Amino acid sequence: MDKLTPMFFSTMKGYTKGQFIKDVIAGIVVAIIALPLSIALAIASGVTPQEGLYTAIIAGFLISFLGGSHVQIAGPTAAFATIVAGIVATNGMEGLILATLLAGVFLILMGVFRLGSLIKFIPYTITTGFTAGIAVTILVGQFKDFFGVTYAEGVTPIETVEKLEAFFESISTINPWAILVGGISLLILIVWPKISKLIPGSLIAVVVGAAMVKLLNLEVNTIGSLYTVSSKLPVPSIPGFSFDTVKAVLPDALTIAVLAAIESLLSCVVADGMTGTKHRSNTELIAQGVGNIGSALFGGIPATGAIARTAANIKSGGRTPVAGMVHAVVLLLVLVLFMPYASLIPMPTIAAILFSVAYNMCQWRPFLRICKTAPKSDIFVLVLTFVLTVVFDLVVAIVVGLVLACLLFMKRMSDETAVKNRALSEDEIAKDVFAKEVPAGVLVYEIDGPLFFGSADRIAMITAESFTKCLILRMRGVTAVDATAMNAIDTLYNRCAENGIKVVFSHVNEQPMRTFTKAGFVDTVGKENFCKHIDDALTLASKYAKESEDEE
Repeated sequence: MDKLTPMFFSTMKGYTKGQFIKDVIAGIVVAIIALPLSIALAIASGVTPQEGLYTAIIAGFLISFLGGSHVQIAGPTAAFATIVAGIVATNGMEGLILATLLAGVFLILMGVFRLGSLIKFIPYTITTGFTAGIAVTILVGQFKDFFGVTYAEGVTPIETVEKLEAFFESISTINPWAILVGGISLLILIVWPKISKLIPGSLIAVVVGAAMVKLLNLEVNTIGSLYTVSSKLPVPSIPGFSFDTVKAVLPDALTIAVLAAIESLLSCVVADGMTGTKHRSNTELIAQGVGNIGSALFGGIPATGAIARTAANIKSGGRTPVAGMVHAVVLLLVLVLFMPYASLIPMPTIAAILFSVAYNMCQWRPFLRICKTAPKSDIFVLVLTFVLTVVFDLVVAIVVGLVLACLLFMKRMSDETAVKNRALSEDEIAKDVFAKEVPAGVLVYEIDGPLFFGSADRIAMITAESFTKCLILRMRGVTAVDATAMNAIDTLYNRCAENGIKVVFSHVNEQPMRTFTKAGFVDTVGKENFCKHIDDALTLASKYAKESEDEE
């Protein structure tokens, strides 16, 4: 049960005043970093700025309080921006709330049923591919605001390709002042970390950008000119449920849940490496589920663990979930006291911040490394997942990528399975490691590799000669047998039995033996015909061959 206990309660044992001070300082620093990011990511997701803060406050507090990590910081992340924008455009805010609620339920179920460890089965090529694809979609989505372009009336592009088309069609409306503000903001984001790491560059960019537009009276869109900024506290509300809406948002909810699980657990692993601690993956999934449900009920958007903010928390001295809870409380105070000032933030500055986010998450180095060093099949999965994410959406990319990766894996495993006749000639026996004298009338086949539906056809390669009295199947290299392979082996046995050929098994491993026993195959063949060693199998086969000759 301790594995599902929130880390907060474990870390409170022996908690000190000194650590509390460090956690409070870290929480304040992370809140300063999260403030402009939460607003920027909310806008990129097609919702209002305060809804990004609602997410960081509600989900951030709940996930830190109930989570399985010592230092996880949660909130809105770039990975969800394109998904959320698509849901809002298609099904409205109610559809998004419902999708987030369902995703929360899925995450809780994943944690309850101990599925935290299954995330490791998502191939690295797929996570790298869709992460790079998301980065490109975020980048393209910010062209309009960075360059100050004005779309024609009625043009509301959703997909990345549509956004590119709309941008180039309206390129004549570029605003030089927007480029100036955006360019200076981007320059600050690049240069400032080299000057100081105490104050985040995004906050400096926001202040400088807002000052430029206000003091120089520049004709540049700001958050206030496009959105209604509110400092009201989030109020809980339950969306209307209907079968059609649930059906419409279910694929998106599953995508949100899987992506939240992957990103949050990846963040936990990174944090463990930085702090020398160990997270509780299933507890973290349950907390992610509760956090997303809380965020949805209070008007927020999907949330997950944020790697960059978590790393900043660790570097600032945070070592317990208290830091994440403090970060949420500080953002709540900012919402109430300072949110009206957010209306002064220029949209080109928001775009510049998101350009920086896209660059930091694009993983171009791992992408290129895979392209240079990985097998062609892995490169194909990587590139296809990337392209599908950009051209279509994340749902299509993950589904197609996973199916293709699984098919290619099964193909590789199938290629590794081999069935070899170990008694073709005296010369071959002498050269082989087997190097055993095979009695007359006996055939020995050695099977290597897992036997599953993708390789079960190898069993059909086993053939007996007219003089064969006994067949030995040496299975020391078979680690697993599934139902399809079991059926193929059973068919082979029946075929041999019809021709009066005895079948002896040598060195059947634990999993295949369990499968044989459960299927009743051991009783059919006879337990005495399952030998632990090839020498025993050869002795028994020799006996059967002599008995058959005597009968003739």
